Amino acid sequence: MQGTTNSSRSLPRAPLLLAVLCAASSLPAPAEGDIRTEPVHFARGATSAAVEGWIKGYQTVDYLLGATKGQYMNVSMATDNGASYFNILAPGETEVAFFNGSINGNQYEGELPATGDYRMRVYLMHSASRRNEVANYRLKMIVTGATRSGAAHGATDGDALVAGTTYHATKQIPRVAETDKPMSQCEAKVERTAGGGSVHVTTPDGGSRVITFRDGKVVTTDADAPFRVERRDDWTIVRIGAVEVYEIPEALVFGG
Repeated sequence: MQGTTNSSRSLPRAPLLLAVLCAASSLPAPAEGDIRTEPVHFARGATSAAVEGWIKGYQTVDYLLGATKGQYMNVSMATDNGASYFNILAPGETEVAFFNGSINGNQYEGELPATGDYRMRVYLMHSASRRNEVANYRLKMIVTGATRSGAAHGATDGDALVAGTTYHATKQIPRVAETDKPMSQCEAKVERTAGGGSVHVTTPDGGSRVITFRDGKVVTTDADAPFRVERRDDWTIVRIGAVEVYEIPEALVFGG
């Protein structure tokens, strides 16, 4: 019968999934056989997102999520139809999946092999498609900057990035920019290279400063003023000109 589900293989109906089932009847149906493409964006500062939807018959949905080589991704799907699965296609690929849900189950965990847009393809098996069955689902995607093996001390090709950025780490660091003023906190982001990296500081007044490390030492800044450096435990103290002071933790620059 059209629109029925395989109750013997259904998942327990959590409250959120029940809400999806109730809402599904009000959604317009995509054309049969189409692959609909929808981009996925994480909220600012978030490492995960979830989407809810439904498919019928031969309908298929591709969810596009940008990620970086070496990041760790976890994707899982809850569905009320046991013949509904998702595959994952690598950036640039439109046909061949490196993860197949119908074989491996509706959960993927692993380190990503390339940088670009990954396709999470939601579909029904052909037997269910021929019967014009409906599948309601909730797909959750998590991408973190750290891999299970962790980041190396000093960047390598596998040094993980903060999700959605070109930076390997971010941190609030102490900074002084005016005479007789106390230390304030500002955001620092680092792009690591072997033995060092560039620390990009965003100041509270909307300005910026770049401090570059090489072979474990500060070698340049983008300021039109001389600088001097001192070490204090695991911190590098950078003094620029007569006023500016930045305190940079070793772990930000080199990891660990």
